[in-house]
Amino acid sequence: MNHVIFWGATGQARVLHDAMDSSSYKLVAIFDNRQIESPFPGVQLHVGREGFSVWKDKQSDSDNIQACVAIGGSRGVDRLELQDWLDEQGFSPLNIIHPRAYLAKSASVGAGVQILAMSAVCANAKLGRAVIVNTAATVDHDCIIGDGVHIAPGAHLAGEVRVEDFAFIGMGALILPGLHIGRGAIIGAGAVVTKSVAAGETVVGIPAKIADHHQ
Repeated sequence: MNHVIFWGATGQARVLHDAMDSSSYKLVAIFDNRQIESPFPGVQLHVGREGFSVWKDKQSDSDNIQACVAIGGSRGVDRLELQDWLDEQGFSPLNIIHPRAYLAKSASVGAGVQILAMSAVCANAKLGRAVIVNTAATVDHDCIIGDGVHIAPGAHLAGEVRVEDFAFIGMGALILPGLHIGRGAIIGAGAVVTKSVAAGETVVGIPAKIADHHQ
């Protein structure tokens, strides 16, 4: 059986633990920057990189342990930075694909992707590193999804959408075919995106418009 560690100990960790194939993988440690209770009985929680170092020094065979960063929300930069750091420490990223998710044979995925229950990644779609396709979200044909993107539960991307690194697609959002979502953009929950969104912009509403931060 392969051993796995998680960085992150709240909701995303619970979802990933449920999605992980328990017949092939065993969670052996969990890390978080906060001193909180471990969400998994019998799995010890260690605090921060200092706690990680102490734990690592006690491992005799870390080559057979993979890592998964359980950080959701719009924190794609943090997720990818931690994933790369753990990889440098000798813990390669684990892809977690829920058994009830659909991943097309022609789709391609980067390291550390998380494809959760009832979601679909369709023909010729390409996912970068540390991408989350959350519960019941869909990525249709020929979409290109950059590193650290999070597609929240129930969001739907039509065909040929391009999403740049670290963008966040909110819960239940709809993005029409062929549009471009810029780096670090945020699509609000339930938004219907009918036009491309520039890097760093936040859009909300139906149809989606740039958010007025002064309201």
